[in-house]
Amino acid sequence: MAALDHKFSRLAALKPARPPAVRATTLREPCEEDTMARLLGAGVSTNRFGEHLAVRNWFSTPEFVAPHSTCLQLLSQQRVEVISRRKRAALENPEKWLFLDTETTGLAGGTGTYAFLIGLAWWDAGGLQVEQLFMRDFAEEHSVLYQLAARLAERPVLVTFNGKTFDWPLLENRFRMTRSITVPSLAAHLDLLHPARALWKYRLGTVRLTDLEREVLNPALLGWHREGDVSSKSIPQFYFDYLRGGPPEPLLGVARHNQMDLRGLAALFGKINALLAEDANPDEEVHGLDLFGLSKFLHRRGDKGRARLACSQAVDLGLPVEFHSRAQYDLALMAKRQGEHQRAAELWHEILANSADAIHACEQLAIHYEKRVKDYQRALEFAHRACRLLRTQVNRANVFARSGFARREDLSTKRIKRLEGRLTKRTGRLLSLADTSGAGTV
Repeated sequence: MAALDHKFSRLAALKPARPPAVRATTLREPCEEDTMARLLGAGVSTNRFGEHLAVRNWFSTPEFVAPHSTCLQLLSQQRVEVISRRKRAALENPEKWLFLDTETTGLAGGTGTYAFLIGLAWWDAGGLQVEQLFMRDFAEEHSVLYQLAARLAERPVLVTFNGKTFDWPLLENRFRMTRSITVPSLAAHLDLLHPARALWKYRLGTVRLTDLEREVLNPALLGWHREGDVSSKSIPQFYFDYLRGGPPEPLLGVARHNQMDLRGLAALFGKINALLAEDANPDEEVHGLDLFGLSKFLHRRGDKGRARLACSQAVDLGLPVEFHSRAQYDLALMAKRQGEHQRAAELWHEILANSADAIHACEQLAIHYEKRVKDYQRALEFAHRACRLLRTQVNRANVFARSGFARREDLSTKRIKRLEGRLTKRTGRLLSLADTSGAGTV
C-alpha cells in the first residue's frame, strides 16, 4: 500500500504548479478551396484542439472612452469598498475588458445550441479591435472555445448585451460539455441591457440594440448603418444551410451583423458612462424621459441625491402628461424622506389634479396635516377624500387588486376615527355631520 501511495505522489509531482502560459495564436492563409475563409477575409487559426477561422479588423469608431469609477460602481451594483481587490483592479483597467456577442444555432439556448460565431472586441490604439471566431463545422467547437478561454484569461471583464441571460450561460454549458476546457473565471460581467432598459425604456419602449443605435447612439456619426442587415431569426437557418452544402454568402451578412453589434455595444457603454458619471452635465439635447429613467436607475442603486437632481431636471425640461405626475410623485417622496415636509406637501397638492395618483396624494396630505402641522380638521378632510376614492376603486378593481385597495380603505377609516377623536377632545364637542360633509371640497 505504501508503495502505491509513493507512486501516486510521484505522479502528482509531475502536475504543473501553475497553468501553462497561453501561447499567441497565429493565422495562416486559407487554401484555395476554403471558400468561406476567403469570403470572410479570415485566416486559419490553429491550436492544440484543431482549427477554426478567425477574422480580425480594427475600427476607429467608436473611440475609446475611459470608464468613470461612479459608472463602474453603479453597473457592478456594488460599493467600491466591498468590491474585491482583483475585481476592482480589472474593472478600472480598460485593457482587461472584453466585449462579447455570439451568433448561435438557436435563440432559445439549451444543450443542443452551438455558438458558431463568437465575436470579441477590445480597446486598442484608441479604437476597437474586433476578432470573430467562426466554426466551419461542429468539430471545430473545441478550438474556438480554447481561443475564447485564452482571450478571457487576458481580459477577464466581460461586457455584453443580455449576456448574463443568454450568451454567457450558453458558453458556460458548451465549456462544460467539452470535458476538457475549464470554464473561464470572470473578474466581472457588465450586462448593459439592464442599465439601458432603465435609462431608455420610457422614451423608446423597446431597448433592442438596433433601436438604441438608431435613437440614442447616432450611427451616422459612428460610421456604420443597418441597411441590409440580416434578421436575427434568419441567422440559425443560414448556418444550417451552409452546413448542408448551401451557399456561404448569407453568412457574410451574419459576420457584418455581429461586427455592428460589437461596435454598438462599445458605443453604448460610452453613452451610459457619460450619463452615469458624477460630473455629468446634461445639455439641451438630453431628453426629459431619459433623465427620468436616469433618476429611477440612480434611486434603485442608492444614489438618492443625484436621483432627485435628475428627476428635477426632467420636470424642468418637460415631460409628457402621464410622466409629469409620476416624476412629481417621485420628487414628493424623495423630499419627504429627506425631511423637506413642506416641499413634499406642495408637490402632493399639485399631484391631486391627477386621478391616478390622487389617492396617494390624499393619504400623504392627511398624514402631513396630522403629524407635522397638527391641523386635524384639514387632515380629516383629506382622509375622507382618500376613503371615498378608495371605495370607488374597490368597486371597480379586479379581484387581484381589490384586496389592496380594501386594506388602504381600512387604514383610512381608522385614521378618520382617530382624527375625529382628537378633534372631539380638542373642541370638547362631538363632530356633527356638517363638520365632515365638506371633506370632498378640498
